[in-house]
Formats: sequence, C-alpha cells, structure tokens
Amino acid sequence: MNNRKTLLALGTAMALVLSGTAHAETTWRMATKMPVDSPEGQVFEKFSELTAEYTNGELTIDVYPNEQLGKEDAVLEQLQANIIQVYAEGFGYMKKWEPALAWVAAAFAFDDYDHWQRFMTSETVSGWFDNAAEKAGVRPLGDPTLVLRGPYRVMVSNVPIDSADDVGGVKLRMHENKVAIETWDHLGAEVITLPWTEVYQGISKNIVEAVNSPIALVESMRFNEVAPYITRHDEYWQSIGFMVNEQALASLDDDTRAGLMKAYEEVGEFSQDVMFNVAEESIKRMEEAGATFSVLDTGPLVERMKSFYSDMAASGELPEGFMEAIEASRESGS
Repeated sequence: MNNRKTLLALGTAMALVLSGTAHAETTWRMATKMPVDSPEGQVFEKFSELTAEYTNGELTIDVYPNEQLGKEDAVLEQLQANIIQVYAEGFGYMKKWEPALAWVAAAFAFDDYDHWQRFMTSETVSGWFDNAAEKAGVRPLGDPTLVLRGPYRVMVSNVPIDSADDVGGVKLRMHENKVAIETWDHLGAEVITLPWTEVYQGISKNIVEAVNSPIALVESMRFNEVAPYITRHDEYWQSIGFMVNEQALASLDDDTRAGLMKAYEEVGEFSQDVMFNVAEESIKRMEEAGATFSVLDTGPLVERMKSFYSDMAASGELPEGFMEAIEASRESGS
C-alpha cells in the first residue's frame, strides 16, 4: 500500500513538473544605451510593461539601460548568440552583417517621413534585413519605422537659416564621417569637423556657426544659448530598431508571439506621442528663453542631393537597388 501511495505521489509530482514546464515563463534581456528617465528609456519600459500584460506574464522583458550589458560590438555578439534577445538601437549597426543598412538614414534622400517609411518597408530594404538575418539570425521585430528617434533633426545656428540658399557658406560643424562631410559640402556649407562636446564653445567663439542635431538634444547641450536659431530641416529620419534574435522569437508559442507584437505596435504609437510632446515642450522653453524656431522647406535640398546620389551610384558607392527603391517609394505615394 505504501509503495502504491509513493508511486501516486511521484506521478502527481511529475505531472506538476511537466505542466509547469509546458507553461514556463520566458524572460528576455533587452539592451539599450539610454537612461531609464530619458524619453527613449520611457518607451522601453512601456514595451516591457505591455509585453507582460499582453502575454499574460508568459514573456517578461528585463530592460538593461545605460549600456549595462556592454558596448555595441559586445551587445551585437550577445544578440547573435541569443544571450541578449533584443537590442534597441539604430539599424545602422546592422551594417556589420549587411553593409547596405548603413544607408537607411541617407541625408535629404526622401521627400518626407511617409516617403522614408515606404522605402524602409520596401522589398529592397526588407531584402537587406533578410540578408542580415541569414548571416546573423537577427532581424527587426516588426515594422522598422514604428519607434521614431529624435523625433526629427534640426540645424541650430547663430545666423538665421530661412531657405536652402542660406546653407551656402555657413560654417557647419560636422563629425568625422566622409559621406556626411561630402553631403554638406555638396549643399554649399563650409564644413568644419569638431567633436560633439566642443560644439558649444566652438559656436561661442565663432569657429563654427551651426550644428545639426536631433531636436531632443539641443536643450540638454545648451546649444540654444549660443545659437538661438533652431531650424527644422529633417536632414534624415531615424528609428530605434528593436533588433531581435530570430531563434528566441521562433521559440515563442503563437499566442505569446502575438502578444509581443501587439505590445510593439502599441509602443510605436506611444513613442511618437512621447517624442513629439517632449520636443514641443523643449521648443517652448527655448523660445521663452529667446530662441527662434522655424521649419525649412527642404524640397530644394532634396533636389540638389539627387545629383550627389546619382554620382555615387555611378561610381559603385551605393548599394545595388538603392536609387531605384527611393524612386519607387516616391512614386508609390504620388
């Protein structure tokens, strides 16, 4: 009798273990560079909360901010090895696996955000992401444009920039990047390379007159104190890529994966509200302190850059299909 009770107890215990295994919760690690209290940090925390909610706790995402899990190269290696499951950063880092992805934020190549969004979801760019996934097992979680970064770019200057012609001759700070330098040289600016941390002093001493920046960083860098003209020019569009390990994604059951995707889509809308609200509040404070904010008609800059990109394509410096994808994306919106 005792043996029978023991066997029943063991059977019950085994059933409980197997049942627990079948419904075991999964925990993912998500690496980011941003602090928790930044706008992007708020977006990542919201994504974690929504994922837990929409998967009924089956999937938990632990967010590691401030590069706690390492710098870019280390994180990308961990992402590829499924040690980290999500890395939230610019898709340009995926050029390690597909060089063409360095061009997803080309300057003045797109008429507007919608044009860029169509390009980013085109067959050409999807093919680039497929190439990266085939090589590294990493791809975007969903629509690669959902979570905006910036949310847009501006030129901050100590001289007014009222039209594309005003870019001509302006002493513009630039980082050490060949294409960026050649871009603004092509547009007529006098390009001067200078470290980001020296921009404030550089403008105050008139070494440079202007700098390009995401609107989100202007106030924190105090650029408006020495350069009171803030001109939105949408130099290029950026998104925060939720780069995910394919193996980790495939291992989720259908319901959990659906909950994860619902969380991602909802946090995309949340991110736009957060980013634009923060930008508007920042602009209001800077205007109250004496800054002038304006929006530039960038059509002439986009037009001037067409010859720049055509020359690069002719010399083989652009990815195959890049120019065609831009034009096809333009036409599909007309």
